[in-house]
Amino acid sequence: MDIKPSRLVGDKNERGRRVNNMVCSYWLRGKCNRNPCRFLHQELPQNTHYQISNQFRKNCWQRNPDSDSKSASSLMSLDRSSGSTTPKHSSTSNQSHKNNRERALYSDHKGEWDSTNLRCSSSPTRAGSSSGNGITQKVIGERVCKYWLHGNCVEANKCQYLHSWFKGHGVFKLAELNGHIKAISGIVLPSGSEKLYTASGDGYIRVWDCHTGHCDGAVNLGGEIGSFISAGPWVFAGIKNVVKAWNIESCADLSLDGPVGQIYAMVVDHDMLFAGAENGTIYAWKANKETNAFEPATTLGGHNCAVVSLTVGGGRLYSGSMDNTIRVWDLTTLQCIYTLKEHASVVMSLGCWGPYLISCSLDQTIEVWFATEAGNLEVTYTHNEEHGVLTLFGMFNSKGKPILLCSCNDNSVRLYELPSFTERARIFAKEEVRVIQIGPGGLFFIGDGTGQVDVWKWQAEPTSLAS
Repeated sequence: MDIKPSRLVGDKNERGRRVNNMVCSYWLRGKCNRNPCRFLHQELPQNTHYQISNQFRKNCWQRNPDSDSKSASSLMSLDRSSGSTTPKHSSTSNQSHKNNRERALYSDHKGEWDSTNLRCSSSPTRAGSSSGNGITQKVIGERVCKYWLHGNCVEANKCQYLHSWFKGHGVFKLAELNGHIKAISGIVLPSGSEKLYTASGDGYIRVWDCHTGHCDGAVNLGGEIGSFISAGPWVFAGIKNVVKAWNIESCADLSLDGPVGQIYAMVVDHDMLFAGAENGTIYAWKANKETNAFEPATTLGGHNCAVVSLTVGGGRLYSGSMDNTIRVWDLTTLQCIYTLKEHASVVMSLGCWGPYLISCSLDQTIEVWFATEAGNLEVTYTHNEEHGVLTLFGMFNSKGKPILLCSCNDNSVRLYELPSFTERARIFAKEEVRVIQIGPGGLFFIGDGTGQVDVWKWQAEPTSLAS
């Protein structure tokens, strides 16, 4: 299907018909049969700017000279606390136009990233504006071309949308794993196994060979799988009213009863398994090494809606809920010690990075929390997105720098370098990404709403001969 060019007001042709200041895409391919045609049948002059809509502009990043001091000081406090140096500003240089375009999206100087002055702007910067020598480069949109997805985009390199699943640098896709027919709900690599396990809303757990990428088998649990994790040799799958558990070494097969409703989140801390349920309760089981089983320990109540995210760190359990709050639990007493209410929508994902708690929400924010001298948690930095944030996961890139992988409900995954939140790259998926998991050797996996699992890997940095 051809993409019709947008209408622009221009001059009139020799017959008095108004002609748009855009080259006819059909004429370019020698297929235009209209006379007169409302588009130009000649090449545009080199200094004519491409026209782009605000839809393409709004997601481009550029420097913000008016960055407020509060945001800058927040990032500086992160740098000091984490022991890293404050990122430096990029200096002006007379490099090539290609390097100028890269620096417009990623300000890099001697390997140190600068995001204290970055903001989302309506000005095109990725591949967009004039280079200053009279030549204008075509602006590429911030989303994947829907026609390219189906293999029928006729615009080729003239298309204003991406013809790629990736924008940026540093990672590449290794493989696609297909077999599930509903959204991925979990990806795990159990300890001591060379198999990758994936779970989906279709009720199946699939087992993949890590060397060939082939599916070795599938198990039907008979119901939608809401959460799927592993700890050591144990694999846990949360479905409605029950948690299924398997030990891949001893072949033990358990059903942990007690939960009410669907299980949306699970986490393991030492010998305790916690599961967040649809009714707002967190259920806990304690491992019994003698019987190789899990026994009910307690229930944690307090949330008014479903618990959809859990994480542990620093002797605390953190739970995020559809009631827009985060509850902090002492793992020794299993009592709630704080309730955090900064988010304005569902707290979708939680993660710990050193002394910090990082949370994300459908309110389009990522909050960084830090413990004060009094012991309570306060927001030390807020990162704003243009879309709801679905899940977070942290890892190190090939240079050992901490990276936060952040999926949004615009079907993309952002790769942010911490603590500056500089966007290193962006990955695109067919539908929303709800699951991110890391593997050995720089591997990471993303599972989207179609049931597809993509395998990505960090690209090794080039090493000089002298090193």
